[in-house]
Amino acid sequence: MPPDLSLTVSTMIAVTGSRAGEGVDETLYDASVRAWRPAESARETQRGGAPGTEPRLGKVATVHVRWGIALRGIDWATEAHRVVVLDADRRSLHDRTVRHEGVALETFAHWLAQDVAAGVASDVAVALEVPRGAVVDTLLARGFHVFALNPKQLDRFRDRYTVAGAKDDRRDAQVLASALATDQPAFRRLEPEDPLIVELRELSRLEDDLRQELGRLTNRLREQLHRYFPQLLQLVPAANEPWLGALLERAPTPSAAQHLPRATLRTLLTRHRIRRVDAETVRTLLRTPALAVAPGTVQAARRHLAVLWPRLRLVHQQQAECATLIDGLLERLAESQEHRDVPILRSVVGVGRVVAATMLAEASRLLAARDYHGLRAQAGVAPVTRQSGRRTLVAMRHACNPRLRHAAYHWGQSAARHDPVSRAHYAQLRARGHSHARALRGIVDRLLRVLIAMLTAGTLYDPTRRRVVADAA
Repeated sequence: MPPDLSLTVSTMIAVTGSRAGEGVDETLYDASVRAWRPAESARETQRGGAPGTEPRLGKVATVHVRWGIALRGIDWATEAHRVVVLDADRRSLHDRTVRHEGVALETFAHWLAQDVAAGVASDVAVALEVPRGAVVDTLLARGFHVFALNPKQLDRFRDRYTVAGAKDDRRDAQVLASALATDQPAFRRLEPEDPLIVELRELSRLEDDLRQELGRLTNRLREQLHRYFPQLLQLVPAANEPWLGALLERAPTPSAAQHLPRATLRTLLTRHRIRRVDAETVRTLLRTPALAVAPGTVQAARRHLAVLWPRLRLVHQQQAECATLIDGLLERLAESQEHRDVPILRSVVGVGRVVAATMLAEASRLLAARDYHGLRAQAGVAPVTRQSGRRTLVAMRHACNPRLRHAAYHWGQSAARHDPVSRAHYAQLRARGHSHARALRGIVDRLLRVLIAMLTAGTLYDPTRRRVVADAA
């Protein structure tokens, strides 16, 4: 376990989840030597440790529970979980089913703390595949120590026990519990999160969903306009600006657009703050001859747009509201004494609202731990090296957080555009033959190192200081 968490363990449980019928496990862990060992007797478990060991957090009864992902067409923990408890000799002690309901989960947590851990919930360590949800929240609220393991890593651990590819929930529970016993550093410890961070994560992901939905709807709008009204695409090629919808409401067909007065167009452009074109240019474009289409095409497309545009307008509105809420949360976090890293993060060149929200939402623990290597791995910045004999291949990392990777990409683009040092580094990487994306990852890699140094020192970003250091190098 982590150095700041001294636990002596005599019980380990793994719980699998989905529908009724899944698994668990038990063993001993001595934090002083960081090694698992079988219990010498049942009495040792009850009295608090083997001879020569002194429990640091009360009774020696740490339980590891596994809630797994069932690959049977049912999402994990949608119906029930089967809990199987094994003793140190891998013999079954308990086998029960837990419904995925509030009362059932609370009853299970109470049973786990009272009957298995003898009332000391802080001596219980829980191993899971899914690091979120009501199960995790319930266990953390009760004081259990919760650890998560990547499902792909669990799949590799499973090969220790079978080479035939056999898989079931009970087996996965035993594999997970044993992996926590022997390979605890591979697990990620979960902790209760700040409510503001939880809310920020939800809004940040919601904003991504709205952006994707907006892209889908605008693509459909563009296809309909290309079908019968391509003149408008010369004004807005991507068909993704709100003023295009306002124009369509006034002139949904080419024939109607030819009769729009100049004053109406001028008012529309002024209201939406469009300056790249004037009313006369728009009026001239709308009066160009329309496409010759089959009878009924214009009416059909018009009906399609009548349904499509209200949805687009709603997504635009929701996206603006979501951005406002995110800005407000970032301001509240910056003013909080518990989140002093937020102003430092937002001061870094290239970090705007979207990048800052994504970093805090997806990597708040890594930022708090000042974990540079973890950050660059999760953001997909750290490359992957594959070496065999004389052959060495360095490739892009795909096993990372996709939201962090996208944020890092845009962070690198913004930094290369506005920061002279980053722009020079980008030019050097491109001169070496690296691709655009690889050069951006190189920029972000350097900025992450700068960010960790700033967080450690508690100072804001100083472009002048960085430029001096870069020049000296």
